[in-house]
Amino acid sequence: MSEHVSGDAIPLLPGYNEAELDQAFAAVAAEVDASAKALATPDAVEAFRLHWLGRKQGRLKAISDAWLKSAPVEAKKLIGQRFNVLKAAIETRLETAGQASHTHALDSERIDITLPGTERKLGAEHPLIKTQNELLAIFARIGFSVGVGPEVETDYYNFESLNFPPGHPARDTQDTLVIANQERRPLRDRLLMRTHTSPVQIKTMEQQPPPVRIVIPGKVHRNDAADATHSPIFHQLEGLCVDTNITFADLKGTLDYAMKQLFGSSVKTRFFPSFFPFTEPSADVQISCPFCGGKGCRKCKHSGWIELLGCGMVDPAVFGFAQQKQPAYDPKKISGFAFGMGIDRIAMMKYGISDISLMYSGDLRFLEQFA
Repeated sequence: MSEHVSGDAIPLLPGYNEAELDQAFAAVAAEVDASAKALATPDAVEAFRLHWLGRKQGRLKAISDAWLKSAPVEAKKLIGQRFNVLKAAIETRLETAGQASHTHALDSERIDITLPGTERKLGAEHPLIKTQNELLAIFARIGFSVGVGPEVETDYYNFESLNFPPGHPARDTQDTLVIANQERRPLRDRLLMRTHTSPVQIKTMEQQPPPVRIVIPGKVHRNDAADATHSPIFHQLEGLCVDTNITFADLKGTLDYAMKQLFGSSVKTRFFPSFFPFTEPSADVQISCPFCGGKGCRKCKHSGWIELLGCGMVDPAVFGFAQQKQPAYDPKKISGFAFGMGIDRIAMMKYGISDISLMYSGDLRFLEQFA
């Protein structure tokens, strides 16, 4: 008669008749039942599997080595049948325990759909981006496309090709931020932070013949001391229109339309002579104060008008630079106008922002007002 099968020791079979084999395998089955009672967690299920079915040190392999391989030929069939029944019983225990463990894990992760959900705050456009997109949409409706360019530019594209020759006094008004260690380069090749988005205008003309209708939004840099209305970083939107028979009347009509779309149909525009190196003639544009209807208030300094942008007809000298790469820009055959406005200033007017630094602070208390 065999001993009770427990621990790691595998006892020898007392004999090979069916009664003795049934008793030995029943003892092992009892051990399986006892150890299966602790299968409450995935770790316990895995430990049970390794203990019984491990390929190198599993108890079932040890039983096979001790009982089946050493048995006489005539007993191997009887032992093999009982061994297969035992193995199937262990695998069934494992499958049942695994399903129960998985169900328990799912129960612990189950979501109570009756609970209130986590509120996710929706973002909103920054007032600068919102104003920029509004301007782009206005000009898109009258056939202008959008151009972009790098913030680091050469002196040639930022100044020279726009009729700012070396030594021109207008260069001093730009308060340029230059890139370090450029002294050994020729002046036109020296790198700087663009002071306006105008370089995209000349590059566009170099790349495509007229007609051209383009607006260029973007970040620009100037060495300005920061205060309530000035920042060394700000945003501009410039425009360029080139074709045959473009006149100052076209420029006035375009800007009058844009200002009415932006501030309301009651807004009026007026033009005053000015000077810009890249336009001739040039003008400053004022709009009637949209806050007081032109009657006079603190925002318009009681004048009834607010100066908002600059513009003019493209100087033939600028077409001359473009003509070096694109012969179609013959100033005797084509004409055009250009304009530029500060997106930051328009945003401050529209939303009543008194300090430009608020738009660059990243303060959520400020930004949440526009959500």
